[in-house]
Amino acid sequence: MDTPTHDWNRSLREQAEWHWNHHLRPRLDGLTDEEYLWSPVPDAWSVRPRGTSTAPVQAGAGDHAIDYAFPEPSPAPFTTIAWRLGHVIVGVLAMRNAAHFDAPPASYETWEYAGDAATALDQLENQFDVWLAGVRALGEAGLLVPVGEKEPYPDAPMADLVLHIHRELIHHMSEVCLLRDLYLHTKAANGAAR
Repeated sequence: MDTPTHDWNRSLREQAEWHWNHHLRPRLDGLTDEEYLWSPVPDAWSVRPRGTSTAPVQAGAGDHAIDYAFPEPSPAPFTTIAWRLGHVIVGVLAMRNAAHFDAPPASYETWEYAGDAATALDQLENQFDVWLAGVRALGEAGLLVPVGEKEPYPDAPMADLVLHIHRELIHHMSEVCLLRDLYLHTKAANGAAR
């Protein structure tokens, strides 16, 4: 009698896809440029027109740069939706897509950060699609292959990296949703409509 096998690749993809389709993507609908760049506290890190930041480092290759410092200050600065999306797009997805799925090279220093919400959401959707296609292409066997020297734990299986990236997506994108809620309630409390 054959023992049924579980499709772990499908389960891992569905973890991210379900969260994206049922929680995250609907919550991003209608994101405005004002929300995208809104800073609820002074001196928050964000994505800004090149040359307008006071952060120690302004990373990026285009007209906009992301605020940064190395080492990161303690406590870490508060970050805007723009900054958080930039981090997810580049540090969580694009760099991993480049390292593991033959996507174009990506880094914080070379990325062209979005100055508006629509462009950022397009970048996010593109990188998320590349990630899911890459995970799908791994099949079952590819999940067991070590991630290699491009990652901090080179002997860890690819499945561990997939789980890590999905945790990062859920974590950081939940922060974006919370900031949207805060923006809505802060603006509504001040008599402004969204």
